[in-house]
Amino acid sequence: MTVHPFIEAEKRDGHNVKRACELLKVSRTAFYARCKGTPGPRSVRDAELTEKIAEVHQQSRGTYGAPRIHAVLQRQGEDCGRRRIARLMRKANLQGRHRRRRQPTTIPDQRATARPDLVVRDFAPDPHGLDTRWCGVITYIPTEEGRLYLATVIDIASRRMVGWSTADHLRTELVTDALTSACCRRRPARPVIFHSDRGCQGGFNWSSQHQFPGGIVGAR
Repeated sequence: MTVHPFIEAEKRDGHNVKRACELLKVSRTAFYARCKGTPGPRSVRDAELTEKIAEVHQQSRGTYGAPRIHAVLQRQGEDCGRRRIARLMRKANLQGRHRRRRQPTTIPDQRATARPDLVVRDFAPDPHGLDTRWCGVITYIPTEEGRLYLATVIDIASRRMVGWSTADHLRTELVTDALTSACCRRRPARPVIFHSDRGCQGGFNWSSQHQFPGGIVGAR
């Protein structure tokens, strides 16, 4: 809130402008500049800082917020506070990008039966071991309509994705559909070990023991 209108009223009543500015801790230069319609020193400085803030913001591809821009300007020798930069960024409608809070896509089930580690923590590629060890990963893709969940099946030997499925939920079908997709694409002739997080989506340890073409898919 500006106190310049109050000083103007004091001036009209015949009071001392200098004394009023001292009591209110206001620059007389800025007050008289405002009365004349010309920008005061602070306004000029704000305009200069806004240009430099916009330049740094553009160089960061719109990712830097007030703390990082403040650090850059400090290194360039600019004497300004972080709150001032934040205020000028709000005024210029500039903002940085915030890291989204990650949502867990794998929820451990404490009641799930522990499965043996059939791959024995061996995730090294092996050109002669195709379609013998698969692993599953679940992630999500942010969209305008919400989160799109993606379940993938990766062949450990080749590091290639051999099956996948998408859905707007995290139910068991998301994973089993990805496994079905992988089996239909690869058609393994022998049993395949499928490794996943223990106690993944509810019921997955049970559903992953379905009989697929080529053998039983094991899970951990």
